[in-house]
Amino acid sequence: MTTSHSLTAERLTLGYGDRVVVESLDLTVPPGRVTVIVGANACGKSTLLRSLSRLLAPREGRVVLDGRQVHRMPAKELARTLGLLPQSPVAPEGITVLDLVCRGRHPHQGLFSRWNGRDDAAVAAALEATQTTDLADRAVDELSGGQRQRVWIAMALAQETDLLLLDEPTTFLDASHQIEVLDLLTDLNRTRGTTIVMVLHDLNLAARYADHLIALADGRLHACGTPAEVLTEDNVRTVFGLDSRIIEDPVSGRPLMLPIGRHHVRPQ
Repeated sequence: MTTSHSLTAERLTLGYGDRVVVESLDLTVPPGRVTVIVGANACGKSTLLRSLSRLLAPREGRVVLDGRQVHRMPAKELARTLGLLPQSPVAPEGITVLDLVCRGRHPHQGLFSRWNGRDDAAVAAALEATQTTDLADRAVDELSGGQRQRVWIAMALAQETDLLLLDEPTTFLDASHQIEVLDLLTDLNRTRGTTIVMVLHDLNLAARYADHLIALADGRLHACGTPAEVLTEDNVRTVFGLDSRIIEDPVSGRPLMLPIGRHHVRPQ
């Protein structure tokens, strides 16, 4: 069960070359919930996600999954528990949609474990959930940006991990498909108990779909908690440098951020 897994970052410092991007960060991912990471561009959101999935080794501190440092775990063992959909992934040239989604089952294959009916079922369910079944025989590099994004999400779903990390999964998607993807991930969380951690750039979508929000500012944890606790006018001003008004979303009952522009202030 996903609720038996714990994922934490302890005094985590991350960077590239001489540049520090995330510094001395502590956080705990609530198991069995949907967590969304928000923040301004270049604040460290994607860098944090890369380190949580062990793609980026920390300069200081550690990422711990179920009491073990992820950067010391065998890759295949980690991949059976934790999956990652990075931002703008690249598919091998000429690969078909079906072949790419099937690669999500790789962590479940081994010396004595061959492809079986469960693998077929997982791939079929992932294709159906992302509405990509009719694309199965198409080459990935022939698809539109939105179609490709849904295929990558299908591959991540086929992996059937208890924890799933996604870096801006709504990239390239129109408004309708953004909602479909976020509804799909919410259903995955509600029905399977999958712990979801994702980066979103749209604050209002983040507030609508998150159980737990993490707001980063200049590589540090500025605020975390429920959307109502995190999405405040003061926090929006500090994290995004933006004046706003927070009202209740009439659809979800969650906080809704209305940005204030110089030319959209009602005259007195």
